[in-house]
Formats: sequence, structure tokens, C-alpha cells
Amino acid sequence: MITSVLVANRGEIACRVFRTCRELGVSTVAVYSDADASALHVREADAAVRLPGAAPADTYLRGDLIVKAALAAGADAVHPGYGFLSENAEFARAVMDAGLVWIGPPPSAIEAMASKTRAKQLMGGAPLDPSTVTDADLPLLVKAAAGGGGRGMRVVRELASLAAELETAGSEAASAFGDGEVFLEPYIERGRHVEVQVLADAYGTVWALGTRDCSLQRRHQKVIEESPAPGLPDALVATLHESAVTAARAVGYRGAGTVEFLISPEGRAHFLEMNTRLQVEHPVTEAVFGIDLVAQQLRVAEGEALPPGPPPGRGHAVEARLYAEDPSKGWRPQTGVLHALEVSGCLPAHRPMSAGGGSPQAPDGPALRAGGEAVHGLPWVRVDTGYAAGDSIGVHYDPMIAKVIAWAPTRDQAVRRLAHALRRARVHGPVTNRALLVRSLEHPEFTGAQLDTGFYERNLDALTLPGDGERYAAIAAALADAAARRGAWRNLHSQPQVKAYGAHEVRYRLTRDGFLLVDDPGVRVVHVTPHRVRLEIDGVVRPFDVTGHGDGFVHVDSPAGAYALPVRPRFTEPRERTRPGSLLAPMPGTVVRVGEGLAEGVRVTQGQPLVWLEAMKMEHRILSPASGTLTALHAVPGRQVEVGTLLAVVQNADVHNADVQEEREA
Repeated sequence: MITSVLVANRGEIACRVFRTCRELGVSTVAVYSDADASALHVREADAAVRLPGAAPADTYLRGDLIVKAALAAGADAVHPGYGFLSENAEFARAVMDAGLVWIGPPPSAIEAMASKTRAKQLMGGAPLDPSTVTDADLPLLVKAAAGGGGRGMRVVRELASLAAELETAGSEAASAFGDGEVFLEPYIERGRHVEVQVLADAYGTVWALGTRDCSLQRRHQKVIEESPAPGLPDALVATLHESAVTAARAVGYRGAGTVEFLISPEGRAHFLEMNTRLQVEHPVTEAVFGIDLVAQQLRVAEGEALPPGPPPGRGHAVEARLYAEDPSKGWRPQTGVLHALEVSGCLPAHRPMSAGGGSPQAPDGPALRAGGEAVHGLPWVRVDTGYAAGDSIGVHYDPMIAKVIAWAPTRDQAVRRLAHALRRARVHGPVTNRALLVRSLEHPEFTGAQLDTGFYERNLDALTLPGDGERYAAIAAALADAAARRGAWRNLHSQPQVKAYGAHEVRYRLTRDGFLLVDDPGVRVVHVTPHRVRLEIDGVVRPFDVTGHGDGFVHVDSPAGAYALPVRPRFTEPRERTRPGSLLAPMPGTVVRVGEGLAEGVRVTQGQPLVWLEAMKMEHRILSPASGTLTALHAVPGRQVEVGTLLAVVQNADVHNADVQEEREA
């Protein structure tokens, strides 16, 4: 029997595993880098061991340190989570050699499947040879052999860029997974990403737990996932299940794993890879089948046998990944303090979830299950997160804040529940993709189950346009601020007061009868307090909750949506002047390299990559804003920089801020 589990991971997945361990009566041990010293997963564990340093290569990728931590803390088992060392056979062997239980598949299965190149060969395919590809093979996809999550992945549409994309993909893969091997495969336009969850024991039983569609992706990293994958013919589902079970049996698999496929527009299934670990999107399968996959992992690791067949699936579940990023600016990651994280209709994420089973009951049943408790009259909404209010989102790791999951008897109901929960959520702090998620869930292509991996490439511009609600939110913010500073009204006519938030200027007067808006005749002010404003908009009264946290933003929440509006100061603060052509760091991060042959006095051209920054496990290229001479180069590999740090100066350049091209962009 397992009595104490060390989770060789961090953040959301560590907290997720801890929840199940607590329900099963198993003690927990966390490991943490210096950057994670006060992280939620450290606070929630029964014991924690420091891994000195901040970079993954020095901490969460150091298997020797993690094994020592498990032994020192008295753990008798190790759960790898996902990412980092979760698909590293050497680490699995080291855990077992130390006398600890490995909560995962045998190292031989990891070796067979964790390398995407070996997995393709095992399943009857082979990667393309870079030296033999031609224009006829385009487009191509460069992929990391040892990992996933979109890191180390690039789309190549021109042969001239192949060598550079192989190099950058390998660099990113080495940083994220400790292995820089990459390979090539054909890139299928408008394909669907569909996967099968498998669960296997040591006695030959293998379950195929339905399908998941994970087609909505940005930079080849999943954003919205659902189960079951909608609209697939029964024959294709049967083929996917059979292929997944065959793959698991072929390598003597044990525990939870996922077999991934790309479905072409013609309906043909192409094997992509097998992830020999738990997937980020596993909660949608748990919701549909009413089981706790982490609990099943522990039971299989303890030697228990699975029943002959899986439980029946019920209903539909959809998951959205909430990221600290700005989709309107190339998905640029964001950092800062998370002041609030509250999701409507959801029990707190730290409460345990059911480890045994029982599908969530339909609305006409006795109860809906969420967080491990029976709750009447609430939608089934779940949040998995590694953050709590007051925590800081830093630069060292993935920018995912939380996963929000909704279950319902039908797909339409589940999608509607999730969109409603996200729209009404209070998420205060760095800019997030929350608005994009809501609009994605409500987009006709998604609601109509017309899914493929090009969704954001086609629709991103429309999905990130500011709506009318932002104007009303700015009005509410201005009036709430005025109420907090309210003085006597003036009997004599005077110039209106002006407050600015982002692109919006709000002009108003305080009269005997209250606030009067100058530029918004269709809006009437009904009621104003420092934290709540009610506006009548075209005859309909709508409430707005206004909150400030002193971080340069005002947060406005309403039933129609939520907004984080930057506060424009009344008077411009003096700033240090920068020379024309200065390239300033657009985000905090680490300089990983500079362009080959760059030095002061070298001639550069507009759009030429000069500096590579790594932030939140992604690489970003800083491009020359114009053609000219490089008169200063302050970027040094390994240097940590903050937003606004001067990286380089290009003489005669007219643009003052660095242009950023996301390395994952197709």
C-alpha cells in the first residue's frame, strides 16, 4: 500500500494529484524551485523539499535531486504529473532502483512511446528525412521527440526556413524537456486533433475511455478540449479505440496514457504519438466516465486489477485553459499578481473530488457532483488550478492559471455552462485569454462542431476585437472612481470631468440630479457607489462591479462580461528618454541567444531576428525595427531582463519598441 506520494512536478497538476491523495488518505510531498517557494502546491503538501535554482534544467528536470527528496521526506512513491520528467524512462528507473513505487508505465513502455520517432516506427510509420524533403512535401511540421504541449514545434511552409526552424525547435525542446531531438512529419491543414484515453493494469486489461477532441489550439498547444469528440462516425471511433488499445498492448502498458491521432478532412486517422502520462485535459474524461484517473493510477501502481470493462460514459464535458497571456498581441505571456480567481457555480478547487466513481447526475437526478460534495441546484463546474488569490505569476513556467471544466447531459448544455462560468468569473490581475475563451465557445464554428486545428488562424482577429461592453465598463470605472472622490456639485456650468481607461475617454458632469454623461446620450446613470455602478443602456438597466488593486488596472465585472482596463494617468509622468531605434524587452524573461555575428557596428535589416528571449517556457524573437547599424548590444545569453530593459539600439530606426514575433506562429 502506498502511504506517501511525492509529486515530481509543480503548479496545477501537483495540486490535482494532492487532492486525490488526501481523499485516499495518502500523505503528500512537494518539490519546489526557488521561484516556487511560496507556490500553492508547496502550501498544500504535507511536506516540501527545495530544489535549488529556478530554471527547469536545475530543478524539475533533475531526477537525481527529486529521488533524494523523496527518500529524505519518507515518500514511498513518485507521481510524475505531466511535462518535465513524466516521460523520461531513466527517471522512472531511478525511482524504482531507489525502492520507490513509480506511479506510471514501465520504463520500457516509456522508451518505446515517449520518443515520437520510435513510436511512429512502432506503429508502422517513419519520420521524414530533412535531407530529402522537397517543395512537394510542404507544409511540414517540426516536432520535439521527447515532449509535447506545443514546445519544440514549428510549421514550415518554405524550404529556405527549414534549417532555422529545426535549430530553434531543438533549442526549445532541450530547454523544456532536456532533450533537443526533433523530427519532421507532414502537416495536415484543417485536421482534427482527436485522442483516446487508455487505462491499463498489470494483468492484460486495457480500457479505452472514449474520445477527446483537442482541435482548438494556439501555437500547437491545446486551448479547449471536450469529450466525447463530437460528430465522429461510430466506425471511426471503433477504429481509434482499437488502435489505442493495440498501441498500449504492444508496449505492455500500465496506468493512464493517451494515444493521439490527427483526423484528415477526408476522415482518415493518422497516428501522432502516445503520451505515456496523464494529460492536461484528463478532467473531461473523468467527468464523462465518473472516475478519478489519478486514483486509478495509484491503484494500478499498488497492483490492483481493473474490472473487465470501463464504466459507461454519460453526457458531455468541455474544458478551457485559462492562460495569463494576451491573444491580441501574439499570445504574449503576462506576469504579475493574481488578485482574484473566482468561478461562478463552482466549489473551491482545493476541495477533494470523488475518487471512486459515479457519473455526475443529470439535472433531474438527486444531485450534481462537484468538488466531491453533493450540491443541489448548481451546474457541474470544476476548476483545477495551481494559484490562489495573492499569488504571483512569474516568468519561469507555463502561463496557465487554471482549467475550467463543465459537464452536462448534452454538448450544447455543457458548452453553455462553461461559457457562462467563464463570463461571470472574477479574474483580476495579469491580462488573460478569458474573453477569447468565451467568444470561442460561442463561435458558430465551435457550437456547430466544425472543428479543426486552424480555428484560431482563421478567427483570431475577430475574436479579439474590443466590443461595446468595453465602453460601458470604462464609463462604470470612471463613475465609480468619481464616487470615491466625490465632492460638492457645482451650480454653475463648468467643463466636464475627464477620465481615461485604455482607448476610452469618459466625460461627465456632477449635477444636482447626479452624474450626467457628456458623450454617451444613450446611457443614463441610475446608481453609483465606489464599487458598484448601474447604467441604463438603451432602456435596459445593467450592473457593473468595479475593483481596483493598485496595479495600474481597474477591473470591471458584469453579467455581460469582464474587463481589465489600463488606467491612463491624468498627467503624463516624465520618463527616461530612449534613443530612436531602441529595442526594449516587451516581457520579462531570459536572453537565450543573440543573432550570429551580431556586434556593434554591424549592419542589420528590418525584421532580422536579433535577440531570442525565453519567457514561460516559450521562445520569442526580437526583430530589428528597421534597417540600420547596430550601435549598441546589451543582450547577453543567460541575462535575466525585465519589461523595458534596453536590449539593443539600431541607428536610424524609427520604431522605439521591439517588434515581437512568436516563435510558434505558423
